[in-house]
Amino acid sequence: MQHVVSQEWLFEHGTDDQVVIVDCRFILGNPEAGRKAYAADHIPGAFYLDLEQDLSGPKDVHGGRHPLPDPDQLAVKLGQIGIDRNTLVIAYDDQGGAMASRLWWLLTYLGHDRVSLLDGGYTRWKEAGYPVTDEPPVEHPTVFKPQLRPELVLSMEQVKERIGRPGTVLIDSRESRRYEGIEETIDPVAGHIPGAKQRFWKDSLDSAGLWKSEAEQAERFSDLREAQEVVVYCGSGVTACPNIIALQQAGIKNVKLYAGSWSDWVSYKENPVATGRE
Repeated sequence: MQHVVSQEWLFEHGTDDQVVIVDCRFILGNPEAGRKAYAADHIPGAFYLDLEQDLSGPKDVHGGRHPLPDPDQLAVKLGQIGIDRNTLVIAYDDQGGAMASRLWWLLTYLGHDRVSLLDGGYTRWKEAGYPVTDEPPVEHPTVFKPQLRPELVLSMEQVKERIGRPGTVLIDSRESRRYEGIEETIDPVAGHIPGAKQRFWKDSLDSAGLWKSEAEQAERFSDLREAQEVVVYCGSGVTACPNIIALQQAGIKNVKLYAGSWSDWVSYKENPVATGRE
């Protein structure tokens, strides 16, 4: 299954029986914006899933800002919008693929591999003159049966055990200033998990905002070819997901998500914090 599909492909296949399109637009700090944008216009037939209402669980003392949702509750929502084992899901957003990648990862975690992102996102689709609508989609409910892959996700304790472990590489997906501890605009502590390498998630995209080729991703992660295990995190487990897609494109296996990410890590006061480059 290819990780990314073109506008042309979606225009030709968006109405196929087994295709379900999901709009994942969401702006951090403005939680109503994505749903309002969807109500104004969206790709015909697309359903809306909200990062915080649908693709995350409730916040607690630990677990980070966007904990993973309850798998059974998410499965019910997926079934309601017509996703089952046979469905090909196409996800899009207007955030460089960050939110759509979260849905991609969650579906993969629930055992569903038939999911791709729309290259370039919604604005590019609209600018190219492809159809948009404000009409709600027609629901064809089905039953989604999750088959969890717990090996794809790590807890804080499991990440802590891996610091300094030969063969394991930690990847921090945030921008340099947050990784280096120069500034922290969201979480209470600045810096990164000791030993982590910084790979900004937006480097998955080219200068035009399109996904880089498999060869380009392989070049970007060329120093990780010998890694036995790659653990990816970000601020809250969302923008790590584009990097996970890019690592898969690069042919790197055994990639895991630290779902709680930095916001979970710093909720434990005793956890070590590093600053500067590594």
